[in-house]
Amino acid sequence: MSQGEAAGRSAAKPQDQGWAWMVLLAAVVLQGLTLGFPCCIGVFFTDLQHEFQASNSETSWFPSIMVAVLHGGGPLCSILVKQFGCRFVVMLGGLLSGLGMVSSSFCKSISQLYLTAGLITGLGSCFSFQAGVTVLGYYFVRWRTLANAVASTGVSLGFTLWPLLSQYLLDEMGWRNTFLIFGGILLNSCVCGAIMRPIQLAPGSLPQSAKPKEEPGSRAEEAQLSNGASPHHPTLQQHTKRTKCFQMLQKYLAFDIFCQNKGYQIYTIGVTWMMMGFALPHVYLVPYAIHNGVEERKAALLISIIGFINIFIRPLTGLLSGHSVFAGRRIYLFSLAVLLCGLSNFICVISAEFSVLILYCVILSIAMSGVGALTFQVLMDVVEMDRFSSALGLFTILESITLLIGPPLTGLLVDITSDFHYVFYNSSFFLISAALFMGLSFCALEKKNKLRESSKAHLDNPSRYQYSETSTEPKAESQSLPAVEYITSI
Repeated sequence: MSQGEAAGRSAAKPQDQGWAWMVLLAAVVLQGLTLGFPCCIGVFFTDLQHEFQASNSETSWFPSIMVAVLHGGGPLCSILVKQFGCRFVVMLGGLLSGLGMVSSSFCKSISQLYLTAGLITGLGSCFSFQAGVTVLGYYFVRWRTLANAVASTGVSLGFTLWPLLSQYLLDEMGWRNTFLIFGGILLNSCVCGAIMRPIQLAPGSLPQSAKPKEEPGSRAEEAQLSNGASPHHPTLQQHTKRTKCFQMLQKYLAFDIFCQNKGYQIYTIGVTWMMMGFALPHVYLVPYAIHNGVEERKAALLISIIGFINIFIRPLTGLLSGHSVFAGRRIYLFSLAVLLCGLSNFICVISAEFSVLILYCVILSIAMSGVGALTFQVLMDVVEMDRFSSALGLFTILESITLLIGPPLTGLLVDITSDFHYVFYNSSFFLISAALFMGLSFCALEKKNKLRESSKAHLDNPSRYQYSETSTEPKAESQSLPAVEYITSI
């Protein structure tokens, strides 16, 4: 065996074994610290209102900014990972998250919370989570799917534990000291990042897609240079800047896919509209329960029930949707889950008794598990995998906008009417309309493509006109190092 081959095998050894499982454990903790954290903010909603004499709309901006930045910061995180590596970005995110919550404990107005807990903590959580997911792709090849599934259980654990811890600390020492302690807890993301040491890959293990391709506009630039144009000529410099800017947009925000791919267009619009109502129960369920006479500890327990059920239902939903029977039809399962989310909200309108709210949480959690398990799998079905990363960039940016404005607009409606029922009416409206739009639109698109297929039956490959599942299995030569992607979770 040559020295090069021996070095290659030695370099690849950490994948799928040994230290990789420590990295997976760190990823589980990391997802609980980041994605699971915003769910506990509803516990502090009433106290923050009284402290700052703020309206429902003003108070809800704080969790909205946090969640929107957590979802929408993907492109920035992807750039940082490319420049500095996953380990650095995870630790940077932990530092920002801790700093944001420590600073929040000293805030004198609700608007200061928007900056500290909303923007700084949200951005830090985004960096830690998304870089932590990316590093799993480096450490796992054969068991990559299993690793991502196990890591996602951290979100459900966070949903279960954060509200209970929040209510206990709030009762014992108030919201300011609780936020200070949260800052210290979130700093543990730095410890998780330290575990994710860079992996040295075997020589020749880079995927073919990582090889430099000829960039759009390069031929035009070469032609101008060959005609005697100076590379420092102002016109050529402006053209080069425009070309680079266009290339960045194409890489991280796939507007061309949005315009050309009808399936991606329908799905992106549907999910963006859905997010206007999806986060409302997480923000307002605890205040709604307290407003209707439920004890504060019991109200906080409602969010924990949702998280606890998610621990078991989400993996089962992922396994079920992966069955060959649902190949190419996962969009309909997703629409059904969104529809169930919307319909479940009417339970809260009927009654606000604790036993009824528990029933609501059970049904909502089952439906949410379907939404969370299928969101990105459906996106993989409608977009080619070589463009998935850029398609995901536009997708997360658009959904983060509606995640940002949905809760404050609903809070404004509650302030005007003094009726918390409008939270659940609004949520149901957006969820049900989004589910019907996606389900019916994809059904119509499928029928249209079948007609097109029958009219072009003489073509060698008519299946390319159908909406169908795109294979997401990585090629053998490209399994060891994935492209840097930014991934979110619901």
